[in-house]
Amino acid sequence: MASQFLLGIDTGGTYTDAVLFSPAEGVTARAKSLTTRHDLAEGIRGAVDNVLRDTGTDPRDIRLASLSTTLATNALVEGQGGRVCLVMIGFGPEDLERDGLKTAIGSDPVLFLPGGHNVHGHENPLVMAGLEAEIDGLSQSVSAFAVAGYFAVRNPEHELRVRDFIRSRTGLPVTCSHDLSSKLGGPRRALTTLLNARLVSMIDRLIGSCEDFLRNRGVDAPLMVVRGDGALISSGEARLRPIETILSGPAASLVGARFLTGLDNAVVSDIGGTTTDVAILDNGKPRLDENGAVVGGYRTMVQAVAMRTYGLGGDSEVHVDIRSLDGSLNLGPRRILPLSLIAHLHGDGVVEMLDRQLKAAHAGRYDGRFAVRSGLPDRFASGLSNPDQALYARIGQEPIALNDLLTTSMQKASLDRLVARGLVHLCGVTPSDAMHLVGRQGQWRKDAARLGLEILARSRDASGKPIADTPEEMAAKIEARMTLQSSQVILAAALGEDGVEGVDPARSVPVARSLARTPGVVRFSMALDRPLIGLGASAHVYYPAIAAMLAAESVIPSDAGVANAIGAVAGEISQTVTVVVTSPEEGIYIVSGGGETLRRTGEAQTLAMARERALEAARSLAIASGAEEPVLSMNEVIEAPEIEGSRKLVEARFVATASGRPKIT
Repeated sequence: MASQFLLGIDTGGTYTDAVLFSPAEGVTARAKSLTTRHDLAEGIRGAVDNVLRDTGTDPRDIRLASLSTTLATNALVEGQGGRVCLVMIGFGPEDLERDGLKTAIGSDPVLFLPGGHNVHGHENPLVMAGLEAEIDGLSQSVSAFAVAGYFAVRNPEHELRVRDFIRSRTGLPVTCSHDLSSKLGGPRRALTTLLNARLVSMIDRLIGSCEDFLRNRGVDAPLMVVRGDGALISSGEARLRPIETILSGPAASLVGARFLTGLDNAVVSDIGGTTTDVAILDNGKPRLDENGAVVGGYRTMVQAVAMRTYGLGGDSEVHVDIRSLDGSLNLGPRRILPLSLIAHLHGDGVVEMLDRQLKAAHAGRYDGRFAVRSGLPDRFASGLSNPDQALYARIGQEPIALNDLLTTSMQKASLDRLVARGLVHLCGVTPSDAMHLVGRQGQWRKDAARLGLEILARSRDASGKPIADTPEEMAAKIEARMTLQSSQVILAAALGEDGVEGVDPARSVPVARSLARTPGVVRFSMALDRPLIGLGASAHVYYPAIAAMLAAESVIPSDAGVANAIGAVAGEISQTVTVVVTSPEEGIYIVSGGGETLRRTGEAQTLAMARERALEAARSLAIASGAEEPVLSMNEVIEAPEIEGSRKLVEARFVATASGRPKIT
């Protein structure tokens, strides 16, 4: 085993991390590289090449590669993703009002087709005329399709027919709702399917980039991807169901936190460039959200760690409230590129522009702000309106000052839409710039950070005074705000896990007095009941102060910056299959899930068959995903009350799980 290695990769919004793990020695090397969104292979190449070079490892000795990513989570938090057509079979427009579906759709097209099934899998006739009439036009304006059928979890036939038709006519990716969840609740299943379809191209590019790079480097090993509950799935499954990778990075960080610290009970907070993710370790295992992961304000049907994700990170946008008397600050939720980073990437032109803005006789409306293309291929700009396309054409591969780019308020709205599509990055002052100025970070350009903070410091509050006298004072204000907001979101997550309702730490006076240690006749205090594990590349920068504010023990492991990549190789494969039996009439039993829908007689024989079907399907999926000797478990619920002295089967659910470590090649 001494010559066998496992390679863990984590692609985050700002950095791509890699670790080389030996079963005999543990972590033998670690490295970071900037995530390159226009070509994700560049970031992967930089990180992996560094760990191979540092150890002199032969790529042929790598027997397993595993990938975790925050890209799907970040995309949903930031409202990004491809344009999708949602096809709803058997639903009506009124169903869009449920579960946030209408808000999630936005301006994307929706088609309603007659059809669908009832609770026992019996069909209403499917009419595809509306889809046939629109399909050619839609194929030119969307990047993927999402298909959700009424009671498709009981009978997926209509979803499959629509999927096959769309694929044959367009060649575009199609996501069916029954492939993502076996739970009832059509609108939420449709929402989950829509979000999945939006992520298909992004995750496909990531996995393809990773596989191509590994192949070119001579790594002949299976590639696994971390799922949102911390388990591993094959790269092929992740391509089909990218929604399952939401919270992949945070889930991997929990596995990594447990591995690195050995703590069984802790609050784990992982700060990245875009988000802060908070979860609880209980008895060595992460709590799971059985109701479905909530990301970007949407509750999905994806089982994942009970992770609370907040738009707060090292690259969060800094907002100044010029209407307040003290020029108060707020951070996030949008990620922008730090000025120190874009100067590092693009050279002296950024610094020279900031210097000119600072010395100008009159301040510009957008001083210290830039825009730059994200580098996505032009095909991802399909469906832009004429004003948006015109503005997009003026933005190039080098940062352009917003003062030079924007001349009307309508153009600002266009820019926001381009950012939401992931086509353009905004650039400005972030907490990372503040940390560069005070010397707590140093990987990018301090001179650009100083100029940007000096520009921001001259912003005036409601009384007409500059909000800070020096860039150092401005940096201190941003750091203090980061400490406070981070403490608030950690408290919000912890209170939510305790079931405490109605307390918003950001608005609660008692919480504010407690965190600030405000003296008074009544003294408020609160503390976490367990250690705070800080993870992320900048954990050592922020978390000692955050833990102190929360009166908690601060635990920051030495490999906190690559905990996600470590967690990626420390997880195991797990597959779950649900088989449901219902009885529409006396003596007739319908079996759905785990394969084709069946109609059978004989209750005892049907339940035995359903039980075996669930176990075998879960086992087959786990083996297909690369598990070695999976362990099987079964949870079954049979609802069969006595009605007028006679037993009546309402529903039987058999939930089988197969889990095991990936097979090492």
